[in-house]
Amino acid sequence: MSGYSYPKQLRLLTPRDYSQVFDHSQFKVSGPLGLFIATPNQLNHPRLGFVIAKKKVRFAVGRNRIKRIIRDCYRLNQHKLPAVDIVFIARPGIDKKDNLAITKFCKYSWHKLNEQAKKAESK
Repeated sequence: MSGYSYPKQLRLLTPRDYSQVFDHSQFKVSGPLGLFIATPNQLNHPRLGFVIAKKKVRFAVGRNRIKRIIRDCYRLNQHKLPAVDIVFIARPGIDKKDNLAITKFCKYSWHKLNEQAKKAESK
């Protein structure tokens, strides 16, 4: 994938895609705002999916804001990520954080995922 677009190829779309990540996750990055889990894919690019429960973030406006921020951060950093399928799972209280805090958490998570993937490749 070239450029900074966010086409359908960069998204986890089907329940099968999500269950693949949940069943075979190899990389995890946890923080106070959420959890990123990932598994290698056979594609040449990363893909992203979200699990933001109503129980964790009550209003749709908040869930959509969080997805928009993470998606944008992902879009700008996708060229640095390895070929993995990533699922973000929100934690309670993430909707109370400002956009900058969520963006910093995402950048930190992408960096950690990259390190874990490189370490797994070298083994």
